[in-house]
Amino acid sequence: MSKVYTRTGDLGTTAIHGGHRVPKDDPRIEANGTLDELNCTLGLVRSQLATDHPWQSKLRSIQLELMSAMSLVATPSQERSNNPNSLSPDLIPHCEAWMDLMNQEMSEQGYFILPGGSYRAALLHQARVVARRAERRLVSLHRLDPLPPSLLPLINRLSDLFFVMARYDLWQNQLEEDRWNLFAYKRKKAPNA
Repeated sequence: MSKVYTRTGDLGTTAIHGGHRVPKDDPRIEANGTLDELNCTLGLVRSQLATDHPWQSKLRSIQLELMSAMSLVATPSQERSNNPNSLSPDLIPHCEAWMDLMNQEMSEQGYFILPGGSYRAALLHQARVVARRAERRLVSLHRLDPLPPSLLPLINRLSDLFFVMARYDLWQNQLEEDRWNLFAYKRKKAPNA
C-alpha cells in the first residue's frame, strides 16, 4: 500500500469484505471498531510485560484471533464462506483453563473490585470493559446478521479472562485489591429470613 489515505471514506462510508460500502456508523463497523480498540488495549498490556513474560505469547495469540474475528465481522453472513479466516476452536477452552489455573492460586473472589492497584491491572480492567462493549456491539449486529457461533462466547470469555488476569497481577505483586461490595448472589441469606 503506497498511500494510507484513499479519500473513499470522506463522505462517511467504508468498504467491508466483498466490496460493499456501508456507513461508518453501521453496526458492523461499530462492532469492528470496538474489537480493534480491544486489540489496541491488549497491545498496551503487552507493552508493560517483559518480552519473556509468560503472558506475551498468550496475549499475542488472542490479538491474532481478534484480527480473524474482525475479518469475519466485516463479512456479511451470506458471503462468509468466501472469507478464508476462521476462529480457533481451541481458544475458549484455553482461556478457561488459564483462568482456572490462576484462580486456583488466589483466594476466593466475591467482591466488586475498583479497577487499579497497578498500571498493568488497570489496563487489564480496561481490556475487560472494552471486551464487554464489543460484546454489546456484536449482540446488536448479530440481531441483524448472524455471526459465527463461537464469536460471542469468545468475547464473553475474554472479558472474564482479563478480570482474572487483573486480579492475578495484583496477587502476584502482593498488592491489595480495592474492594467495594460483595456480589449480591454470593451473600448468604440469614436462616428463617
